[in-house]
Amino acid sequence: MKPRPRPTTARRLLSAGIALVVLSVLVFVNRPMVAFGADAYHDFTINRQSYKEKYGHWSRLNVPQNFRVNAIHAALLNTGKVLIIAGSGNNRDNFEAGTFRTVLYDPAKDSFSEVPTPTDVFCAGHTFLPNGNLLVAGGTKSYEVLEKDITHAAGVMKIKNESPTGGARTFPKGTLLLAKNGTAYRTRDDLSVPAATAMKHGDKVMTHAGEAEVWVDAVQPGDGAVVDHPAQYTVAGLTGEDQRNVYGLSDKITREKQEYGGDKTSYEFDPRTERYVRTGDMVKSRWYPTLAEMPNGDVLAVSGLDQFGRILPGDNERYVKDQRRWVDAPELKRVFPTYPSLHLMADGKLFFSGSNAGYGSDTEGRTPGLWNLKNNTFRVVPGLKDARMTETSSSVLLPPAQDQRVMIFGGGEVGESAVSTARTAIADLDTANPAYAPGPDLPKPARYLSTVVLPDDTVFTTGGSSGYRGGRYGDQTRSDLFNAQIYRPATGRFETAADSTVGRNYHSEALLLSDGRVITMGSDPLYDPSGRNPGTFEQRIEIYSPPYLFKGERPTIGRNPDTVQRGTTFGVATPDAARIRAARLMRPSAVTHVTDVDQRSVALDITSAAGGLALSVPKAKGLVPSGWYMLFLIDDRGLPSVGRWMLVR
Repeated sequence: MKPRPRPTTARRLLSAGIALVVLSVLVFVNRPMVAFGADAYHDFTINRQSYKEKYGHWSRLNVPQNFRVNAIHAALLNTGKVLIIAGSGNNRDNFEAGTFRTVLYDPAKDSFSEVPTPTDVFCAGHTFLPNGNLLVAGGTKSYEVLEKDITHAAGVMKIKNESPTGGARTFPKGTLLLAKNGTAYRTRDDLSVPAATAMKHGDKVMTHAGEAEVWVDAVQPGDGAVVDHPAQYTVAGLTGEDQRNVYGLSDKITREKQEYGGDKTSYEFDPRTERYVRTGDMVKSRWYPTLAEMPNGDVLAVSGLDQFGRILPGDNERYVKDQRRWVDAPELKRVFPTYPSLHLMADGKLFFSGSNAGYGSDTEGRTPGLWNLKNNTFRVVPGLKDARMTETSSSVLLPPAQDQRVMIFGGGEVGESAVSTARTAIADLDTANPAYAPGPDLPKPARYLSTVVLPDDTVFTTGGSSGYRGGRYGDQTRSDLFNAQIYRPATGRFETAADSTVGRNYHSEALLLSDGRVITMGSDPLYDPSGRNPGTFEQRIEIYSPPYLFKGERPTIGRNPDTVQRGTTFGVATPDAARIRAARLMRPSAVTHVTDVDQRSVALDITSAAGGLALSVPKAKGLVPSGWYMLFLIDDRGLPSVGRWMLVR
């Protein structure tokens, strides 16, 4: 038999082309099946026991439609329930309709319930009080108005009253004020202006005018009413002495963007009655404030935007817990950007890590340092790489709290910038000359990264985006990050965790549950996944189960006291005493805008005792602030028990 002739080069190319076309058609036709197969294999992989033991596991909550809210704030109550606060939820229609929402999630029953919400606590501040109530203060008085939507010039006007004998003056909403050229402006709210006061200075008696501020809007639309310089205005209808003594002053009246205005309402949320309880008003209206517990259990409120959307210039105040009222704290004047991360240290100082939510000067008040509340001094803590990229970063007091080390994660440039950093850094504050030192880089640059301290002395980090509010970063239309990782302080390294399935950026939260899992919620992207249309608020909720939950039977706590005192030793019953290697008191989280000044893990000394263990609580108030904690026992495999609630007095 003669050998078959080899095909020509042209014939071979033609056959290859036909085969390629046929293969392409087959791939196209079967593309859904290929995708289905890939998804099925992924689901198989992440649900294997060996995978869970190494990386952990994510699951989604089945949230009933009527309980899906825009989660802006979240806190773990000492009942084990999660308080999810939306307020108006960054939704102007809700705000104008007076629709404010708060939802409670009960992990033990996997159920939800509604809580009546009296005012718009959207973007308030919060922290836990020694009695377990959550102090919630500030919020939203008015929504922002973009420049393109402003048809009438507007501005803040200060109404002065120079008459010490005429008493306080009240003016209803809509009162007219007139410029010298006759241009008219109308007040937005009712206003009360205190009387002037006569004070003696040496041999002279001087009059100090009473004053109050109010928004005014031009009666006529357009640019004709714009004023770009300080000017004085008369109150329509006043004559003679009244007209001379009572008048308006304004620096400018423009059609510029109007920022969110802060509120001054304040509440204690009671976990037992599951209701907001009204307290005295704040001294200043605040939007985006931080509330930080002081060593004596009172609370310090710092920063925020006032009722006119202006950054407060270091005017801070104190909540007197025993009187449920706010008082001015001029002795603690210090400027910070909004939502500054303030960590209470063992010696009673507050450490400002540099993390913040953005509003404020791009230079003043952003330097990390230790704030001494006894004498209002501030010691700069240097050494932070990418020092300008602290906006939308997060920070935690690394476990255990006795080490007095704070770690900062990621962050971005000031303002609506797409620039972010993968930098982490650690400040050892228990040294003579504290300074930041570099930590390991995150896998990717990240803003809005959630950081949760776990009972096994690790820090779980999840979510975030590399761009501003999940927006464009480089060539990406959406820059949400799905990678999660666990930082081990003992080794100084990150370990890979299972990827999440829901993007989390601005307005997202994560916190530890008492069963050792982590709940994540929220996210408020600028754009949809295409990058062309407005984004919608993420209302799905995910739960992460860390690897330790898949490594065998957990240690158990049989009996423990409900209340203990700092500096004392108490007994705890456990059948697993022989294998317990650590005990931790973990303070629950109260988080918003990835700012969580509450969470901390305190190590307890362990000794053997009949029927269990004897655990000793440290004595320092700054190390163990009074309040409710979860007690965890951790065995020799790193498995934590379920947390048991205890009140530390």
